[in-house]
Amino acid sequence: MPDIGLDEGSTMKAEVFLPEDYRPAEDEPFMNERQLEYFRRKLTNWKNELLEGSRDTIEGLQDSTRAIPDVADRASEETDRAIELRTRDRQRKLVAKIDSALRRIEEGEYGYCEVTGEPISLKRLDARPIATMSLEAQERHERREKVHRDD
Repeated sequence: MPDIGLDEGSTMKAEVFLPEDYRPAEDEPFMNERQLEYFRRKLTNWKNELLEGSRDTIEGLQDSTRAIPDVADRASEETDRAIELRTRDRQRKLVAKIDSALRRIEEGEYGYCEVTGEPISLKRLDARPIATMSLEAQERHERREKVHRDD
């Protein structure tokens, strides 16, 4: 094979054609190339939106480091900042889950329940593309968690 400038060990993937109005359907083979590309793009777009929001937050926090003389205004700003940082921390964890889902796509494990090995429904994956369990397995997990939780 001629050298086309790829790093050693990397392979060139053909671009999967995906119409803009494409939605995964139950009547096509589960996790075929089009479905995988659909979820890859959905996850990548979601991740990019989260990262863009993080950049905006960082810029906003850097811009708002000013001395506010009024104690009530300062307290309000600190509360807003704390809420924003908590939100960004949750989103950081979400980006890690998105990265994990993208890795499962690459490894051919995406769309299958990590507990039962059964396919996760397309509706569930479309609503929550980072899902790692089927709805039934998730519900069992949550019931078990609720029973064993220390209240």
